[in-house]
Amino acid sequence: MHPAPSIILFTTLSGLGFGMLAFLGIDAAPPMGLSALAFLVIAFSLAGGGLLASTFHLGHPERALKAFTQWRSSWLSREAWVSLLALSAMAAHGVGLVFLEQAWRVLGTVGAVLSLATVFATSMIYLQMRTVPRWNHWSPPVLFLGFALAGGALTTGRVSVALWTLPLLAVVQAFAWIDQERRERSTGTDLATATGLGHVGRVRAFEAPHTGESYLTREMVFQVGRKHAMVLKAISVVLFAVFPIVLLLLPFAHILVVPAVASHLLGALIQRWLFFAEARHVVGQYYGRWDITGMHEG
Repeated sequence: MHPAPSIILFTTLSGLGFGMLAFLGIDAAPPMGLSALAFLVIAFSLAGGGLLASTFHLGHPERALKAFTQWRSSWLSREAWVSLLALSAMAAHGVGLVFLEQAWRVLGTVGAVLSLATVFATSMIYLQMRTVPRWNHWSPPVLFLGFALAGGALTTGRVSVALWTLPLLAVVQAFAWIDQERRERSTGTDLATATGLGHVGRVRAFEAPHTGESYLTREMVFQVGRKHAMVLKAISVVLFAVFPIVLLLLPFAHILVVPAVASHLLGALIQRWLFFAEARHVVGQYYGRWDITGMHEG
């Protein structure tokens, strides 16, 4: 799939922002006054900015409000509603923290649950796509929530939580990359099954459906070299997990949180780019770009 910058920013920034809001909502001793205001401004900027970035990927951004109308059948619509409820609940909770220096526990807990539910709804947009085997897999919700929780812990200064969520996230991500390959290769989908001509012999396309580019080739067919992907995966893990952990283990870790957060965010952006770049839509087979069974890649 084509890794559109707007979607990469949306899924990464909004996940981090909602992860921050979740921790601010359940904190037993949350920041108060101006300190709370600073955390809330950052969290709302990330969550809101990410959601705003997603509209740039729409063909008609002015129709974004219509996303709220299909909540019975669309995870995109559910995400829109849950994000609105989460931001509303956390805004009300923030009023208590900033202006009254009171933590309304029930409201904060509700806001935290809704914040994580928003991240889950975002991940389900991709998991439901059976035409993209790497996404039709257990990993999107686990990884989206994992990055939200690890990033949220890091950005809100919960060093002890970050020190166990970051290595766990790295292990889960490594296993997900391996299992996504297995999932993609085990689908059994190829030109033979699509045309029903497998009994004749190996089926290959004589030529592509058309000679020029189209929406399908621009958005659904994208290739990244395996060697380049492996290098980017290693860089991603080092940046989003290894380097932040090293910084947090050093003396005066509290003053190293900012570079740790910056490293984690950069690594998360690379991971999310790979999430889209490595995702192969089955339509790519009809353009001779690749074989989902792993027999060849054009």
